[in-house]
Amino acid sequence: MCAKVFTTDTSSSKRSLLRDILKQVSRSFYLTLTVVPANVRDQIGLSYLFARAADTITDTDVIERAQRLQYLKQFRAQFAGEQINWDAIRGIQAALAPHQVDSAERILLQRLEDCFRLYLDCTQDDRIRIRRLMSTLPNGMEMDLSRFHGDMAKDLTALQTLDDLDQYTYYVAGCVGEFWTDMTCGHRPALAGWNVREMSAIGVRFGKGLQLTNILKDLAKDLQRGRCYIPEALLKEAGLNSKDLLQPDKADAFRPVLRKLLAMAREHLDQGWLYTMAIPRSEIRLRLSCMWPILFAGETLRLIARSDELLNPAVTLKISRGTVYRIMALTTLTGACGYSGTAYWGWLRKQIV
Repeated sequence: MCAKVFTTDTSSSKRSLLRDILKQVSRSFYLTLTVVPANVRDQIGLSYLFARAADTITDTDVIERAQRLQYLKQFRAQFAGEQINWDAIRGIQAALAPHQVDSAERILLQRLEDCFRLYLDCTQDDRIRIRRLMSTLPNGMEMDLSRFHGDMAKDLTALQTLDDLDQYTYYVAGCVGEFWTDMTCGHRPALAGWNVREMSAIGVRFGKGLQLTNILKDLAKDLQRGRCYIPEALLKEAGLNSKDLLQPDKADAFRPVLRKLLAMAREHLDQGWLYTMAIPRSEIRLRLSCMWPILFAGETLRLIARSDELLNPAVTLKISRGTVYRIMALTTLTGACGYSGTAYWGWLRKQIV
């Protein structure tokens, strides 16, 4: 029997409301979420909406950075206890929603009150889990606003060290691995034998690998927004600095740095694969929900490793829809089989050089 997600007897209507919001904000995420086991699906979906809202606040660049930082702190403060400051939420909505060019971001901010009402109706244990996540994840957005000095290429600023990069990837994705582990262990009896602390640590590596993949995929576009997540210390080893990366013809000189970062991402994702294989075979949905992002990331890293246009902001590095469907079909039709999945991951990781 599925554990109760919401605390009231109107859980079906609340579930419908949440799924309506998810469809409006990201239909692709909503469809991917359907593979997640039912009794953790809504909590994960709601957490996605909160993380997306924090990101939207951070990226609304028509508003001064200091003011965005203030709104982000007000948003984060709502997870500090059991009470919601509704005036603060409405203030964020009024200030930011009209500036959203993307209709999905505008809808998300407009529905933010609904999201918090759904959060308050979650069970106490799930509220605590979401609260832990949202006390950590916004640190990454605060780094974006405090470490980077502007929103255009002329304002380009870089992280300084590999420790800075590691901290950032933990804040924005590694902590999601902890949250995922805590949430699934709390609701899936098949994971009762897991050591939550040990598996959470592996889950952190899983999240970091996915985020590092995104950083490499979006490198050129982030540079145009004034953000260089590639540490200056690493660039210096190759005789480069962050401003050099604004020149697409520096791709060959950047290659040694890229190889180090590809290896780092691959090693993190190796840990993610170990995490996935530790999930009992009976938990097919849970296995698939971990297999897919790793294999998608592997295919993306393979594209990055082979691209000569990594520093060209006009080029989008994205795996094809056909590749996505092939991965989903292969893993689903084999019942999330560890043998075939591991063979595919093993082949992929050899291409990431």
